[in-house]
Amino acid sequence: MTSAESGGALQSSIDRSRTHNQEKQKFEGIIVKSAVPKYRQDLLKWNGWGYKDSSFEVQEEPEIKVWFSGDRYPIAGKVLPHFKKWVKETFDVVLENPHTAQDVLTEDQYPKPIITEEHLQDIANLNISYSLEGIDRLIRAHGQTLNDIYTLRYGMFKRIPDIVLWPRCHEDVVRIVQLASRLDLVVLVFGGGTAVSGAVECPADERRTIISLDTSQMNRIMWVDKDNLVACFESGIVGQDLERELRVLGYTTGHEPDSYEFSSLGGWVATRASGMKKNVYGNIEDLLVHARMVTPKGVLEKNGQVPRMSCGPDFHHVVLGSEGTLGVITEVILKIRPLPKCKKYGSVVFPNFEMGVRTMREVAKRRCQPASIRLMDNEQFQFGLILKPDAGRFHAFLDIFKKFYITKIKGYGFNTLCVMTLLFEGEEDEVKDQEKKVYGIASQFGGFPAGESNGERGYTLTFVIAYLRDIALKYRIVAESFETSVPWDRVLCLCSNVKRKISDECQKRSIRYFLVSCRVTQTYDAGCVVYFYFGFNHRDISDPIHTFHEIECAARDEIIANGGSISHHHGVGKLRQKWYPDTVSQVGVGLFNATKKELDPQNIFATNNLIKSKL
Repeated sequence: MTSAESGGALQSSIDRSRTHNQEKQKFEGIIVKSAVPKYRQDLLKWNGWGYKDSSFEVQEEPEIKVWFSGDRYPIAGKVLPHFKKWVKETFDVVLENPHTAQDVLTEDQYPKPIITEEHLQDIANLNISYSLEGIDRLIRAHGQTLNDIYTLRYGMFKRIPDIVLWPRCHEDVVRIVQLASRLDLVVLVFGGGTAVSGAVECPADERRTIISLDTSQMNRIMWVDKDNLVACFESGIVGQDLERELRVLGYTTGHEPDSYEFSSLGGWVATRASGMKKNVYGNIEDLLVHARMVTPKGVLEKNGQVPRMSCGPDFHHVVLGSEGTLGVITEVILKIRPLPKCKKYGSVVFPNFEMGVRTMREVAKRRCQPASIRLMDNEQFQFGLILKPDAGRFHAFLDIFKKFYITKIKGYGFNTLCVMTLLFEGEEDEVKDQEKKVYGIASQFGGFPAGESNGERGYTLTFVIAYLRDIALKYRIVAESFETSVPWDRVLCLCSNVKRKISDECQKRSIRYFLVSCRVTQTYDAGCVVYFYFGFNHRDISDPIHTFHEIECAARDEIIANGGSISHHHGVGKLRQKWYPDTVSQVGVGLFNATKKELDPQNIFATNNLIKSKL
């Protein structure tokens, strides 16, 4: 190549780089209109799940009817004719007798903030928005565990944050952490408020001033790089906002946890989250390119945004799963993908749970998993039927016909059959190929297609199920879900043994009316994820939360005895803390403690998650 040619090639390269930078500039600093406002109580329930205008309601006159309010979900505004009978038969509950929860509290009912005038002045000098209001502090004292919501409805936490701060950017977080280190204050990070591990609860014995650092105002898209298919976000951005803005540009991360309407990106990273479509897009650790975390020792980040580097232990794995114990995640770079051209739902009916599991195993073995593949057991299938609205005589006739076909012609027992829901995403030919393979495998194990509408309904109902706990508590039913991951060869025995264990524990406590069900939600080469759902009527129990916790602990012991993990994606927090040392070994605990001592020697991030800090 001549010098002139070389110079021309160099100039061409510079021109392409300039064009790329100009293109990137167009997508820098996107201001996101958040679906979750700064003052969450304006839109969301202060003592329950989700939006204020969305809930299961009971109409008493002229007759008892159950319906779902609002207009945000497909089920909204529709009467649920099977609900009343099912709760009576399953939990011996009559809907005429609700248990009234406490109303909005007055300011003198909140624990007084522990903060000196001098410290308050130092915080005010940061010029960062803050609040001492009781309701603001209370909302950030909890996540979404059963204990959290029950306490909000019928009691009060022993300790709540003393002050809430809303940083606007990475630099604000740096200044907050520096001030906390200088004054020996505690910083607890609050993101979407959806934790189900007790992670954001304040340690009851902490006497230092507790700052709740709410990341919700850090919700910008910093930039989108179309050439390299990566994008940088502030950590407080909520899942539904992140996806909505990316879709406008023609992209997606594909990360869709059940809580994605309200959970934040920083929370996804801090808990090692997983989404319903991880088969195509990966878990959060697969999507993560770069993370920035502010610690009392300084900012932990790697130099460079390359797709992979070999430079010793990966510090991203110190950030991933850190659960607020080491610092504040402020900015995250994720992989993005062009929006799929084809999206299609599906469903399959199986004669029993074992045939469904065997199908999932074979699908995973052949590596032809669709974006989402989930299997409900019979108890959960029948439970799902109560959420089916009255759709008129014609559709009722079709339902009767389908039931007749399944039970009489196919010979499936209505009390044993189970349903798999599917979501396919990709190019049209890829989706067709996957459908052919998955349905072909299912047929080998007695499964037959049950339609797109059932698959879509099963998928979207995921976002409504979380609202059920609020109405359950209203009628003296305590309920919760918990998950695990397990090797393929132990799935069936784990599910059976855990159900039996819960049943035995209920019988020991004379609990007659309870429900336990499970579903397989995600698949891997070496195993899968199992969710359990458990609830009981606590009418004659003096301390239902303690009783529930005892039974859940026994179930978790049984899970571990059958080869399951303490968690797949909910994290450890405080709720599963007792099993952490045996899971990672004492050497692992020592390594975590050493990391904690190096990054946070004063225990500024005194969450007591994973292990109780002894610093």
